[in-house]
Amino acid sequence: MTTTPAAPIRTAAMPPRVVDAAAVALWRRELLGGLGGVNGSPPRPTDDAPSEAFQPIPAQVAHRVPDRARGTAAPDMVTHADPAPTSVALVDLIAALEQLKSAACALQAEASVALDRAERERQAHLGIPVRRRGLGVAAQVGLARRESPHRSSALLGAAKAWTSEMPHTLAALRAGVLSEHRAILLVQETACLEVEDRRAVDALLCADPATLAGVGTRQLVAAARAHAARLDVGAVVRRARRAESERCVTLRPAPDAMTYLTALLPVAQGVAVYAALRRAADAADDPMTGGESATHVAGEASVRVASRRGRGQIMADTLVELVTGQSSASAVPVTVNLVISDAALLGAQHEPGHVPGGGPVPAQVARELVAAGIDAGATWLRRLYADPRGDLVAMTSRARFHPDGLAEFLRIRDHGICRTPYCGAPIRQIDHIVPVAAGGATTAENGEGLCVACNLAKEAPGWARRVVRAAAAPGHAVETSTPTGHRYISRAPTMPGPATPPATAQAVAAASDPAQVGAREGSSAARRERSVVDLCFTALLAEHVDVAA
Repeated sequence: MTTTPAAPIRTAAMPPRVVDAAAVALWRRELLGGLGGVNGSPPRPTDDAPSEAFQPIPAQVAHRVPDRARGTAAPDMVTHADPAPTSVALVDLIAALEQLKSAACALQAEASVALDRAERERQAHLGIPVRRRGLGVAAQVGLARRESPHRSSALLGAAKAWTSEMPHTLAALRAGVLSEHRAILLVQETACLEVEDRRAVDALLCADPATLAGVGTRQLVAAARAHAARLDVGAVVRRARRAESERCVTLRPAPDAMTYLTALLPVAQGVAVYAALRRAADAADDPMTGGESATHVAGEASVRVASRRGRGQIMADTLVELVTGQSSASAVPVTVNLVISDAALLGAQHEPGHVPGGGPVPAQVARELVAAGIDAGATWLRRLYADPRGDLVAMTSRARFHPDGLAEFLRIRDHGICRTPYCGAPIRQIDHIVPVAAGGATTAENGEGLCVACNLAKEAPGWARRVVRAAAAPGHAVETSTPTGHRYISRAPTMPGPATPPATAQAVAAASDPAQVGAREGSSAARRERSVVDLCFTALLAEHVDVAA
């Protein structure tokens, strides 16, 4: 089915005005009512929308928005008298909103390039060396767009390419015939070309919007690669050689207490590794056979999972065994910081634990990990202390509380993730919030974990960070101020809550083994003074190790 886009808004009677944040807030307000507002009901009021007179969306941004989304219904569109939208009208609305998203992305790109230009001029006026000018601009874009620094750097780089070297791609994005994701892929696939060749590919693929009709993402990328190879085969070869030097291994969290271990390898090596794992799986004499099965209860339904390993499981286990040199994938001797409340560890609650940098772990899975480690003699229990607000304030250690211990403390408090808002990169550096040169102390309160990019960005002129406290929002919080005066708050993740001490000495004794604890504690008064955590830890350890030793 072919649809005809809505006609552009007539702007002859509209006074010219600047596209700014206030105008965009008003346009967004038109869509806040959802389908109810689209069908004719007035939009819901918002606190952040300006109270000035209504201003229609300008034609250069909203020429793809259907009439009813602007408050005036065309004859063939849904009106207030027709409360049941037809499928045709809904499909038209979805398509028009997607085109509006692309147009907004184009405007964001132009604004990002203008910000980069303004910041470089400001830094030049401050006497910043040429090689350091532009530092912190991508971070500002990321904070404004609620994206990570890595993502915002890619977005800013793409915006520069569109505005200076790929005008047809920018025009297609503005017209709504190309999404931001596909436009970024065109930038990546032509990055190895000279400017003239890149502009040639841009014209071949995007000068005529009909060229993009019905073309999938893989087809578009393949066409860009083919044009690049035809125009400059040497550049493509050099790019492939450079890509080999960027081979790496990364780790990121996955759902259900799992992780993604990813290896970026040259194609021949990657295929060889995968083929070797497949051969190992095909030849494996799986020792886990025997017909037994395990039962896992999820909600009210019981799911029986066969204990025999499948091909994927054997390949994963073989990979772990070959890389670590262990005879069994489950016997890998690696230190893993598992943060879990005492109540969850002892079975009284089901609050999940957390592996810094690895994400949440269900309480039952965490207890099994701890129990397996204790059985193997490879578990150390180290207590973390929190104040009544829930802020982490100290931890026990066999050594003095020296800078190395403080760094580990901060990584645990921040869950191993960079403290900059919207950044999900792992912590690489521990730094002061208020610099030492400005009177900042080397304490947990004035320390935070950051990735390398965020730690560099905050050193740019005009950036400032400080610790903030609010009674209504407990937790360690850092306020970041950018050169434009915008402020962003980052709070440390919530730590697992402590167990509630029992009200009586009898309840304390019931939570532990009286034979093991009573002899060590003596009177009931002494048991009152000792916390339930100490008593239960003693009972837990007594089941696995010799406490007296």
